[in-house]
Amino acid sequence: MSYELKSARYLAADALRAAVRPGDAVADATMGNGHDTLLLCELVGDTGRVYAFDVQSQAVESTRRRLAEAGLTDHARLFLMGHEHMGEVVQEPLSAVVFNLGWLPGGDHAVTTRWETTQKALDAALALLKPMGVLLICAYPGHEEGERERRELTAYLSALPPQRFNVLHQRFLNAGPGAPECFIAQKQNY
Repeated sequence: MSYELKSARYLAADALRAAVRPGDAVADATMGNGHDTLLLCELVGDTGRVYAFDVQSQAVESTRRRLAEAGLTDHARLFLMGHEHMGEVVQEPLSAVVFNLGWLPGGDHAVTTRWETTQKALDAALALLKPMGVLLICAYPGHEEGERERRELTAYLSALPPQRFNVLHQRFLNAGPGAPECFIAQKQNY
């Protein structure tokens, strides 16, 4: 098998496969159509837990169907609520938290993540991460709010103390303006 450098989403999925183990607790902060939720369910196995959040009932139903088709419905708890409420729901350390910022693919483009709620969710996610846990964010700056989120996210993650977090920003230099970018933060083992 050869390695293919494809996109920010593939880079994030590779990092998840490296970081998540059977039995882990993880969160999908923006479940969308359920692709990341499904991957997380596969990675945590029968003994792990996946918490998944979205504000759109279409996303929750799409994810529920995807998990049912894979026989993994019992592996995840799906919440029809914004990711900014993650800290109110999740009461255990997490090995990974995944964000895909922007809008629901195939959904209403007027409904998009917003920096104000994303920042609250990031605060909760970083507090919930266990040592060596990872935060993965795919940002889509191809629209006005997406560019704002990317800009704010870059500043937010750049300000994290290096004694507590390692932060990586990956982007494809020749993909043109608006191409998705991947951010990975890992909590240090302190």
